[in-house]
Amino acid sequence: MINRENLIDKISKQDKIWDVVVIGGGASGLGIAIESVTRGYETLLLEQYDFTKGTSSRSTKLVHGGVRYLAQGNISLVLESLKERGLLQKNAPHLVSNLAFLIPSYTWWGIPFYTIGLILYDLLAGKLTFGKSKPQSKSKTLAKIPTLIKKNLRGSVLYHDGQFDDSRLGLNMAQTIIQKGGTAINYVKVCNFLKEKSIINGVIAQDFETKIEYKIKAKTVINATGIFVDEILQKDNPEAKDIVKPSQGVHLILDKKFLPHNYGLMIPKTKDGRVLFAVPWHNKVILGTTDVLKEVSVIEPKATDEEIDFILETAGRYLIKKPTRKDIKSVFAGLRPLAIPKNKGKKTKEISRGHKIYKSKSGLITIIGGKWTTYRQMGQDVINKMELIKKLPKKESITSSLHLYGYKEEVDFKDLLYFYGSDIIYIKELILSVPKLDEWVSEILQIKKAQVVWACKNEMARTVEDFLARRTRALFLDAKESIRTAPIVAEIMADELGYNKEWKKSQIDKYTMLANNYFLK
Repeated sequence: MINRENLIDKISKQDKIWDVVVIGGGASGLGIAIESVTRGYETLLLEQYDFTKGTSSRSTKLVHGGVRYLAQGNISLVLESLKERGLLQKNAPHLVSNLAFLIPSYTWWGIPFYTIGLILYDLLAGKLTFGKSKPQSKSKTLAKIPTLIKKNLRGSVLYHDGQFDDSRLGLNMAQTIIQKGGTAINYVKVCNFLKEKSIINGVIAQDFETKIEYKIKAKTVINATGIFVDEILQKDNPEAKDIVKPSQGVHLILDKKFLPHNYGLMIPKTKDGRVLFAVPWHNKVILGTTDVLKEVSVIEPKATDEEIDFILETAGRYLIKKPTRKDIKSVFAGLRPLAIPKNKGKKTKEISRGHKIYKSKSGLITIIGGKWTTYRQMGQDVINKMELIKKLPKKESITSSLHLYGYKEEVDFKDLLYFYGSDIIYIKELILSVPKLDEWVSEILQIKKAQVVWACKNEMARTVEDFLARRTRALFLDAKESIRTAPIVAEIMADELGYNKEWKKSQIDKYTMLANNYFLK
């Protein structure tokens, strides 16, 4: 059991000096904290919202080498990504699965062109390959994706990539930090820095729940706040220039009937020169994504009508049944923290997805860019840099072979609870001991009451949103259905966390207001 009071108690000790404090509980922050704690550093991670609340729960759910980076000639990023894709499947097999994709071709040159590129993709993966790319005839293509438009279809190219559940992986990473002796706490906001002679030696943080402020001393502070890195940099130095430009990616969720078999679809060129994916996920289909620069970083970005229509129109050029706004079960948007390009005219799709590490005069270390697939490498690079800056003896990284919390070698992906990995047995024991926990929260989304209890006891869920958006993916899979379940979830959580009727009502209201932005009126 993970007890929040025990975690808070650790940051309340005035005399404690942490080796590393990481600000931000998304992919990069969690990866850095795992790297730090497994090298033996006293590590604390603080997240002002819930783990992966921002960009890190809003991905296309792919652990991939980046076929389009290959087309751009960014071989080093493809190599790094393919290596990390393979390691992640070895270290979290309960969350990362091998998915076959088809690139359909309606021209004579498409099949040989994509086959050559994807054979190179396979070769770059080396021993960590997910499978061979192969050309497919028209009949084989339609047997795998029968919903494709048949007219002028010449066939396709099949290739393999990884699929995962982003916020479940983020949660398992937070649990790994704690399991290895570190501390990771959600709903604690870093408000300011402690300094001595202009050098940062800690942070001032506030617990969102109790509003109590803590002065936390640290030898190193790392800013891994994604789209909010500029905000943190400017707390340190009000004159610091912005280094991040947010770019919005939108995804739509449709019924499985649009992609009835377990194959992904990759549309190789959209009108704006990107790729578009249709991916089977949790018995639904994800369509995405877009790449539109935004002026302001916000925690709950909203999809525009133009972005939604662009995705529907692009998919409709390939699918027999053209998806419409009425088919959308949920729509979600995320903001990528892209490095501000020196060349102002650069398109977003051309800005590197590689990561960059900065050191401020105050000693603050900041990371920007990167992608989910390479989170482990990012963590390794940041801690290597910290050891260099602090003139510490270089400690060996062990994360390339570190099994993450929940690791389970044999995974039955047909099991409703497969994504709990090694925790499945405990949830099933909970159901046996309290049979009413076998009742549905949502039969449509296949969520049991036992999962709510488990999320409160062992997964640091503090709000109805935590459970419906990230411990399960209800909000992202079917926003209307998730609203219907909110009172059931609030009732169970109030019992588990010791809250009253007012809390329940407030939680239901807050969640309903949030979820109303995830479906089209």
